[in-house]
Amino acid sequence: MQTSGRQATAAPTAAPLAIELRGISKAFGPVQANKDISIEVAKGSIHGIIGENGAGKSTLMSILYGFYKADAGEIYISGNLTPIPDSQSAIRAGIGMVFQHFKLVQNFTVLENVILGAEGGAMLRGAMAKARETLTNLAREYELDIDPDAVVEDLSVGHQQRLEILKALYRQADILILDEPTGVLTPAEADQLFRILNGLKDQGKTVILITHKLREIMEITDTVSVMRRGQMTATIKTADTSPEELAELMVGRKVLLSVDKRPATPGDMVLEVENLRVRDEAGVERLKGVSLTIRAGEILGIAGVAGNGQSELLEVLGGIARGTGTVRLNGQEIALTAAADGQTRRARGIAHVPEDRQHLGLIMDFTAWENVAFGYHHAPEYQKSALFMDNDAIRADAASKMERYDVRPPIPTLAAKNFSGGNQQKIVVAREMDRNPNLLLVGQPTRGVDIGAIEFIHKQIIALRDAGKAVLLVSVELDEIMSLSDRIAVMFDGEIMGERDPATTDERELGLLMAGVVK
Repeated sequence: MQTSGRQATAAPTAAPLAIELRGISKAFGPVQANKDISIEVAKGSIHGIIGENGAGKSTLMSILYGFYKADAGEIYISGNLTPIPDSQSAIRAGIGMVFQHFKLVQNFTVLENVILGAEGGAMLRGAMAKARETLTNLAREYELDIDPDAVVEDLSVGHQQRLEILKALYRQADILILDEPTGVLTPAEADQLFRILNGLKDQGKTVILITHKLREIMEITDTVSVMRRGQMTATIKTADTSPEELAELMVGRKVLLSVDKRPATPGDMVLEVENLRVRDEAGVERLKGVSLTIRAGEILGIAGVAGNGQSELLEVLGGIARGTGTVRLNGQEIALTAAADGQTRRARGIAHVPEDRQHLGLIMDFTAWENVAFGYHHAPEYQKSALFMDNDAIRADAASKMERYDVRPPIPTLAAKNFSGGNQQKIVVAREMDRNPNLLLVGQPTRGVDIGAIEFIHKQIIALRDAGKAVLLVSVELDEIMSLSDRIAVMFDGEIMGERDPATTDERELGLLMAGVVK
């Protein structure tokens, strides 16, 4: 195994091995995603794999699951050399994988999704009845309670993830790989997932957890392997390390794990929202008279469990959704009806980092340089003439942004879909924050982003605040809300339940407000 820094190449264990990878290498053109990686995973353990975005974690696990074929190296399952040319071979070898972005058919039921691809013949009625019985038993055994007849699009994100785990268990997986499993979960859902994973471990299953969250690594894993720039830097027993050491191993330098900022000095009023209401397509009221203000030079954090109106608040302020009420930017009213659009917002100095980077922030089949220009393609520096855009100027600007925001690989001509989730986020953040907006709307800024990039993005948000800009921050990460915000407003069921000073509140008080409990 390639190592640097701490010399801990294999955490000693008396347990037999579930997985052994030897000398795994994989390149995508000029990009070396994995280089001579060796790793051992003990049976019946929870093994964490951490690293920066683009470090090669997901590529390595995709090789183990048969999504990619390694250029070199060998895979051993339970001590036996096991070629895995495709995902069907991985499933036959007892490997299941829950991807960061779920692989579910939204208008199918839970049962239909579980049996899809494993029907067992042309006669579906008997197979469905057998699958229902098996699914019920699995859900009971592993505390994965879920209605077999529920339609997936009606399930919460946490329940969709349970479904993905059940799919793997239904296919008799003994080894379960989870790629950034808590990136879309609330803290309560993440805690429930950890209980489920411990239950799987107790049943003798082996779990590999790909994550960038050091708290999760310290809380749930037995052993952790650290990757950096396609290589393995260390494998350590979790009990023998610390978040600070793991962060340094990941990034190659000391990382500041807490936000360093001076007290805010609020200036003139930038954003005023009065009695804002939004209804969805079914006529259900999602925002119920929301009022708030943000001044220049301050960050207002919005805390709340996902699905309580935060998304709608960002979308109506960003010009994606319509609403009623009054919104003023620097004293001037903003249209909330059919005349509303993102282009008008950007012209007024509003930048928007949406919560869902893949559906609202990027066009996945387009290149990085094209995505960097989206929404700002009318900017003078991008124009060659009145009729033609200057693509060379856009590509040069994209290359500069990718270098400054440490997007990996720094290749502007690469399609957005070929970047890791964290690097996709950096592309969106670079496009929006680099425009020096008067008001930054930012939703889940560090979702799926590694520790080094989190530090960088937090610094950029604080720098905008210190430059006299107003920031509306939405995040399900309470520690992020508490460390970045100058004021915290808590949302529940489309309403503001209260506002708190982060210096005088705590997670318990915020949690009660998030549950709709007001003292």
